[in-house]
Amino acid sequence: MIESQEIDPKGDIKIRAERLFKEFDWDKTDALKIWCFGPDNEGANVLVDTVKGAQYLHEIKDSLCSSFQFAAKAGVLAEESIRGCRFNITDVQVHQDPAHRGGGQILPAARRLFQGLQLASNPTLLEPIFLCEITAPDTALGGVYKTLNSRRGEIVETMKVEGSPMQVVKAYVPVAETFGFSTLLRENTHGTAFPQNFFDHWAPISGLPCEDVKARELVLNIRKRKGLKEEMPTLQNLVDKL
Repeated sequence: MIESQEIDPKGDIKIRAERLFKEFDWDKTDALKIWCFGPDNEGANVLVDTVKGAQYLHEIKDSLCSSFQFAAKAGVLAEESIRGCRFNITDVQVHQDPAHRGGGQILPAARRLFQGLQLASNPTLLEPIFLCEITAPDTALGGVYKTLNSRRGEIVETMKVEGSPMQVVKAYVPVAETFGFSTLLRENTHGTAFPQNFFDHWAPISGLPCEDVKARELVLNIRKRKGLKEEMPTLQNLVDKL
């Protein structure tokens, strides 16, 4: 709803808070204290002030928001944008001396904090999913199903086209599996099936990178392509930087 601007990051705060309270069971006070959305002040991630009675908090607000925007744009696993994350500021102790609570002190500390929170929450990658609509004759359905099964396809529904021997098969197919999909489909159906792909949604990859070998390999391949360190980030890495 945020991404479609049905819940508008730049809209009326009270209207937005009322919707979050009624439709998503947010605490009313929390809903009124969203500091920012990210990345770029419009993405589907939020930074929420849930602190009560902390001194000097608003003097470091800009630094915390800047660090949050960076974290939302460059997730800890592979520096890809994150999605659907809520970060709560639950407590803070700010130095009394203004010289010790400037951006130079707060930005790197907050950046490590946001990275550590992601790692502690068992992060994973999201992959884009197409809705694939395949029109084919009854006699070719076996080839359609065979192709979808080989490409991690998930059949949503099959509909008969009235007055013809044709069927329409709707299935979710990961975008990564669609390269060469049309060619394979033609081979398996003798050229009688015709696909159309539309972006539909994002979905988590199979397995958690912190536990699953294939998921971890995918993360490491992305990091290698980007010129990042070819190792999984860990909480210990962040502690060692302190």
